[in-house]
Amino acid sequence: MNESDCALNSAFSFQIEATCSHSHARAARFDTPHGVVETPRFMPVGTVGTVKGLTPAQVAATGAQMVLANTYHLHLQPGEDLVQAAGGIHRFMNWSQPMLTDSGGFQVFSLSELRKLTEDGVTFQSPRDGRLIHFTPERSIEIQNALGADVIMAFDECPPYPAERDAVVEATERTYRWLKRSIAAHQRPKAQALFGIVQGGVYPDLRVAAARQLIDLDLPGYAIGGVSVGEPNELMYPVVEAVAPILPAHKPRYLMGVGTHKEMVRAIAAGIDVFDCVIPTRFGRHGTAIVKGERYNLKNARFREDFTPLDPDCPCYCCQNFTRAYLNHLVKAKEMLGYILLSLHNITELVQFTCRIRESILSDRFTEEFADWLTDTEPTA
Repeated sequence: MNESDCALNSAFSFQIEATCSHSHARAARFDTPHGVVETPRFMPVGTVGTVKGLTPAQVAATGAQMVLANTYHLHLQPGEDLVQAAGGIHRFMNWSQPMLTDSGGFQVFSLSELRKLTEDGVTFQSPRDGRLIHFTPERSIEIQNALGADVIMAFDECPPYPAERDAVVEATERTYRWLKRSIAAHQRPKAQALFGIVQGGVYPDLRVAAARQLIDLDLPGYAIGGVSVGEPNELMYPVVEAVAPILPAHKPRYLMGVGTHKEMVRAIAAGIDVFDCVIPTRFGRHGTAIVKGERYNLKNARFREDFTPLDPDCPCYCCQNFTRAYLNHLVKAKEMLGYILLSLHNITELVQFTCRIRESILSDRFTEEFADWLTDTEPTA
């Protein structure tokens, strides 16, 4: 496939519906073969083809329009051949709306103790059975083509934090070479949009240079990766704010692995469109709720006789039907329902938060309505 073939085609379109007059924030419509994503929008993570603890109908009820799955983990179990035989990832997991698959590049970072990295690719030791698994850009794309998600990601090297500048330069340059190999390997450009990933660590100048290289390849969309890997926010924000505005305005922009209220507001102000993060279900499985940006540990005794909803303003099934006291009981009793309800609420919280931001952009009130989140201090609920 030629690099020029990567531009948005008839199966995909991206239309900006409104822009903020005081920031780079924008509201847009991203059309894919499986439906529309109205941005800005938070994407729940369904690593192995399921958003943990929730049915697809429950996920859809949160307002989520796109779900992320992971190439590496689906390759391990059940294998891309089985998913393809089932009709692709959408049919396999019964999710009819848009899907995105990560390339396995994040595992280059997260499984650093179980892998060997070379210019050709990465050899992982499977945490399941110890067997060696070799991922290259070509293999990652081959697996993603078989899985069939609407948006697929180029294989990249995500440098850790902290890392010496020379090491980050090397990883960033390799990511670019791997991107060109990913483009060449992509066999389904009309059905799947391949996004490139901007790396460069906490060095804004490296990030900007990397972004300009990717822009020249005219990709269907662009992601900023390698953030939220341990660096403080005061180092992450300058990276996002330097890179996002220079990415093509007529293409979707994706900030990987970010999903707190403040991080999303700051990133949206810089021009980011979509986000993903494991926080809502991970917190839910540990008995923690996110309420207007605050974290509530439902194990705490203060909730034992609290017969009010978790959040009276939240439209989710949990908040509309159960009390904090009941959730406290479920979590302390280690009942599965408690973790399900909290995960359901947490995803709704983040999705609906981005929906409110979208509405504020459409009415050009974003910087006014979310002014507290745009400051350097955390707002109170």
